[in-house]
Amino acid sequence: MKLMLKSVATLLLLVIGSASLTACHTIKGAGKDVEKAGEEIQKASDKAREH
Repeated sequence: MKLMLKSVATLLLLVIGSASLTACHTIKGAGKDVEKAGEEIQKASDKAREH
């Protein structure tokens, strides 16, 4: 029982550790996507005001 609990805890720590290492790149990429979308919306808004 204790061995199974240790195995599950170790596996959980490995999964969380690997996810946290890749999260920085994922969040940075998502931020760039949101920024690009905001720029496109702003351009469309500016064009709408001109007409």
